[in-house]
Formats: sequence, structure tokens, C-alpha cells
Amino acid sequence: MKIVWEEITKNHMSHIESVLQLYDTAFPKDLREPHQILYNALDKAEQNPPNRFRFLVGLMEGKPVSFATAHYLAEVNCGFIVYLGTDPHERSKGLGSQALGTIEEYLNQDAILAGKGSIRAFVLETEKQESANSEEERETCLKRDYFYKRNGYKTYKGIDYIQPPLNGGNEAIPLKLNIKKKQQTDFSRDEAQELIYAMYDQKYCLVNRIPTIVLNDCLKEMSIPKGVNI
Repeated sequence: MKIVWEEITKNHMSHIESVLQLYDTAFPKDLREPHQILYNALDKAEQNPPNRFRFLVGLMEGKPVSFATAHYLAEVNCGFIVYLGTDPHERSKGLGSQALGTIEEYLNQDAILAGKGSIRAFVLETEKQESANSEEERETCLKRDYFYKRNGYKTYKGIDYIQPPLNGGNEAIPLKLNIKKKQQTDFSRDEAQELIYAMYDQKYCLVNRIPTIVLNDCLKEMSIPKGVNI
């Protein structure tokens, strides 16, 4: 059955409530950010060009069955994919790959609009298998890793990446940083540091509004000398 993709923006939010319900269903509580964070991102979407925020929803007969959110990071010409989810009742039908491919296309268009010709790479975070609290969680991690590997993503091992504490937490979260190159050259350590800095600046500082002292402590822990500023 054909999927119709629409973009949710501040001026086009007709599906927002049903998509947020799908978001709550698709992700366990400890992996979800408050709905307000998504609204914050929509507010910031066009305030800092050529950086952009994209929120896509896949509709089947008018019903949301998949969604994806991502940030285009103009400074490093990369797309940061934050959430990719599908209706649990519609899984194993290729919706995840469709959503991923569609959000990548939007991010590449953002790169072209920014005068870059084409995007440098896509990046996303995933949980580590050793952090799983149960066999079920470990199996989910394995399936997720296989999905992203099949779609061209490789774990970057040059930096022990950490996600800053979310939802008012106190501890940073060790995660995998997965990169899909769209240009031939590999990421140097300096380039990877610039990418992580851009993720922290455009997402965790401007959208999540995590205090800069917390973000900069995390950056220092990863030996990234550059600090974020409001």
C-alpha cells in the first residue's frame, strides 16, 4: 500500500496529535523526549537558516504509520537523524527504510539549498548492547544495529561518544555514533569533533535547552575543546 509523506511544520500541524501518540507507542519512556522538545524544534526550524529541522510523517490511507525527525547542520554539512519510528502493527513492511530514505532526501535538499552541492554525511545515535537491561532490550539493539548497517551506517569508533543527560537527568549516556558517508573521504578526528559540536549546539543547546555548563562538561569528557554558547 502506498505511503504518502507529509512534513509537519509550525504552519502545518494537522497530524501532530496522532503522530505524538505514535511516537509514545514506538519508543519506551526512557528513550523519549517530552513532546515540548519537538515543539521547540518546530519553533526553531526556520529561525536559524541554513540550519533546518525536519519532521516527516508517513500516511497510509490518511493514518500516520511512520515518522522521522532530523536536523540539518549547515556548519558541517551533515544531517542528524534523531527519531525514526513506525507503527508496531505495521513493522517488517519496509516502512523504516522508506522513512529513513525519505528523511535523507530532505536533508540532502537542505544541503543543496545551503549551497553545498550535496550532503557530506548522515549521523544518528543508537544504544549500546552492553547497556541493555534485559535480553529483550539486547535483541532490540541487535535488530536496530542490523537495520542501520544494512542502510549504510557504520559506527564511528574514533571517539567514545556520549549523549548529554536528557529529561533533567544527571548522567551522560554512552551511545554509538553512527555515520553514513555520502562523499568519499573518511571523517578525521577533528571533523568528527566538529560534527559532535554541531549536534550539541543545534540540538541539545538550542532545542533541548540543556545548560551550557552541562554540555561543555560532556564535550570535555570527549576531549572536544570547543564549547557551546547561547
